[in-house]
Amino acid sequence: MTIDPNPQRPFKPGFKRKDNNDMIPIGLVRMMFALPVAALALVSYAAFTDRERVAIPPAAAVVQEWTISLVGHDAQAVTVLDAEGNLLADLDHGGFITVIENGLMTMRRRHGIDPTLPLQIVQFENGRLAAIDPLTDYRVELTQFGRDNQAAFERLLNIQ
Repeated sequence: MTIDPNPQRPFKPGFKRKDNNDMIPIGLVRMMFALPVAALALVSYAAFTDRERVAIPPAAAVVQEWTISLVGHDAQAVTVLDAEGNLLADLDHGGFITVIENGLMTMRRRHGIDPTLPLQIVQFENGRLAAIDPLTDYRVELTQFGRDNQAAFERLLNIQ
């Protein structure tokens, strides 16, 4: 006769402990499911009623505009060229500039467009700086990512 080397019963996960108290209160579980349902309902309502968008920066006149090309080499390196193809910067670690290049590359890949085609950097009258892709709907308000990240593009383009 063989003796079972493991006399314990196999573990069976459950919602109740041995003393029948809930491990996760049922009200909390319901709220976890209610939150995404409420968010979906709000977004659906806004989409179906064509509600005006409120998180858009205020319109302003364009003060200056630059055309540049961002060419990524790996996860961090990026080369920046001006409209004529002259080298503006060759960065081993581009930081925020690489982040913008990666987002642009992803958007252009979705649309089947060459990621090395030019990108517009626009400075507005109210001081905002934006990266706008004329070929897709990619638009990044560089000012919204903090002063240091905006300054990276300002140094790149010699904006005073």
